[in-house]
Amino acid sequence: MTSAPGSAVPEPPVLDLARLTRRYGAFTAVDDVGLRLPAGARHAVIGPNGAGKTTLLNLIAGTDRPDHGTITLDGTDITRTPTAGRSRLGIARSFQQPSVIGELSVLDNIVLAGWPHHPKRRGAWRSPSRYRLHTASAASHLKTVGLADLAHRPAATLSHGQRRMLDLAAALAGRPRLLLLDEPAAGLTDDDIGRLLAILGALPPHVAVILVEHHVEVVAQVCSTVTVLAAGRTIATGPTREVLTRPEVRDAYHGTGSTAGPAAAPARG
Repeated sequence: MTSAPGSAVPEPPVLDLARLTRRYGAFTAVDDVGLRLPAGARHAVIGPNGAGKTTLLNLIAGTDRPDHGTITLDGTDITRTPTAGRSRLGIARSFQQPSVIGELSVLDNIVLAGWPHHPKRRGAWRSPSRYRLHTASAASHLKTVGLADLAHRPAATLSHGQRRMLDLAAALAGRPRLLLLDEPAAGLTDDDIGRLLAILGALPPHVAVILVEHHVEVVAQVCSTVTVLAAGRTIATGPTREVLTRPEVRDAYHGTGSTAGPAAAPARG
């Protein structure tokens, strides 16, 4: 079907998941999940323990492969694209356990994360001139997450909260098109959570975010839409504040007949 003259052709979603399924033996971790996100979306994925949230992020990032379904980024099928290829296409992520290289300085962790990696250019990391070109950008990311004063300390000496901020800075260093965040507020102090909210609120409007988070208050402040998973399946998706009040969402967290909402008992996993 052709568009009428002068009509706008809708842009493809930045991310389109179609009937995504992942099994581990007899256990189905992600079961027929679909999701379409426009550019700049701020979308949360929540659910009780074992709901499949982290597995879903792994499938999108490429660290795991689906048994069924497709993953499309900006209209291109990336279902079989390796993790490094997805990173070059603009997918970045943080992890439940901060992924930092303790032997490197805080600054070098960010330089390495933002480096334009390519299989044929591995030796470029040793080039002093190219290294200097990337330090200014890395320093800017450290300032954003409040770690500028610690740039030359070994990453191994950072506290848990500081490691989480470094992990976030590393994800941002790749200038992502799609940012996957796996429980970034876990273990943070109130001050650190305030900084996290400020960082996420200041992201460029074209960057789409998928946030897996057990702090429902953070979800409500950051994300306009949410998907709720239970036993690997989508039980609700839509505007955040409306979805969080649905009876089926409360039941997924607390059992049938519960009157408490998910905010009363944050979920993990």
